[in-house]
Amino acid sequence: MKNKKVTIKINSLFFITSYLSNLNQEILFNGFKVPYFKGSARLCLILNSFVSPISSKHFDPDIIHETYYNSISRNKTRAKKIITVYDMTHERFPDLFTKKDKTTELKKIAVAEADHIICISKNTQKDLVDIFNVDKKKTSVIYLGFSSLTTTKINESQGFRRPYLLYVGSRYSYKNFIRFVKAYAAPEIKNSFDLVMFGGGRLNDQELSLFDKLKIPSNSLQQVNGDDAMLAGYYKNASLFVYPSLYEGFGIPPLEAMNYGCPVVCSNTSSIPEIVGHAAILFDPYSVDSIRDNIISALYNDKIKSSLILKGFKQIKNFSWKKCAIETYKVYKNVLK
Repeated sequence: MKNKKVTIKINSLFFITSYLSNLNQEILFNGFKVPYFKGSARLCLILNSFVSPISSKHFDPDIIHETYYNSISRNKTRAKKIITVYDMTHERFPDLFTKKDKTTELKKIAVAEADHIICISKNTQKDLVDIFNVDKKKTSVIYLGFSSLTTTKINESQGFRRPYLLYVGSRYSYKNFIRFVKAYAAPEIKNSFDLVMFGGGRLNDQELSLFDKLKIPSNSLQQVNGDDAMLAGYYKNASLFVYPSLYEGFGIPPLEAMNYGCPVVCSNTSSIPEIVGHAAILFDPYSVDSIRDNIISALYNDKIKSSLILKGFKQIKNFSWKKCAIETYKVYKNVLK
């Protein structure tokens, strides 16, 4: 984006995401798309760590806004440094990561050397201040924007055997999938509703064993992968979207569900309550009973479901990329004063 006062350049010399390939032509962009293969994301990260500082120095910007943590020494330029911190998952759940994972170490360096830190939620800000002992005055909270999935199509050709609950994304440890499944196993739920798991890869042996132990019929379960059009179809037709995660820096899926008129039941922890507001039913994600009871409450009360849908449509209006851009620009101006 360019005008008389401001020039913005995205410097991502090696990338795999298709989003960067479709940028507005007014935005200056420096980079090459790498074909996807196993390990391509890590390769891009390593290459960018070496090359980006050189490229940034050549461009001689007033501000360098890093969107992740560089493994190479900070850019030796006059530029002010801004870093975005998305979450403190590595610090809250250190046992989930190997000793080779240097994210916390790199994050500490980036945060210490930044002139200002943008956090994507109040909860992330609080965790950053508490865990890294950062001066709160050095931080700002700027919520991510929200827009519907990157598709204008809704694929509804799947065919649904019964009404279903929808779970989206990784089923990794802190995502709390196991407690959710135990709640789903209640007769009031599993006897009348299927469970659709979108994304996250094929079910593993531990998960299959859990389903068997809880006597959940295999024909009640669907693990599917697909594009945004297919996901939109699943959101639109779900009886309920359940988000049991123990920790999120922001949490996009509940907003996606609301956008397609799907009622949301989710955790009352981390940033999730501030993102969903009053447009979702909240449960204690550490309690199977709480998850189960709140799911049942939403499923069997049409008045509650209708209210959640209406509130959801209003809630998503609180998040826009335009608002995110305006607030980020204000941070830039303040840093340069």
